[in-house]
Amino acid sequence: MPTWDDVVRIAGALPEVEESTWFRTPALKVRGKGFARLRTEAEGWLVLMCSLEEKEALLASGDPAFRTTPHYDGYGAILVDLDHVPADQLAELVTEAWRRKAPARLRATPPG
Repeated sequence: MPTWDDVVRIAGALPEVEESTWFRTPALKVRGKGFARLRTEAEGWLVLMCSLEEKEALLASGDPAFRTTPHYDGYGAILVDLDHVPADQLAELVTEAWRRKAPARLRATPPG
């Protein structure tokens, strides 16, 4: 089962990621824009930025690793249960969240 440390490690391979806070909780940002946040107020669910289409697809899958709340209705963010998401899928979701917030120049930079 992945942890916040795994999220930080995955994101750390991407250009210009910084650990920060967002709503007084641990977060990851690129150029000051948040793309991942650990909701410590919600038993460790992870907030990741995504497209509305991706969010709809993840929720429609019925997978218990994904949910939303009324607060996030109409907003490109999905809640991810770290206790239930496979590590490889988490890596894809974190990378895509970063891509949504990173400037084009950074998106063109190879990871590593």
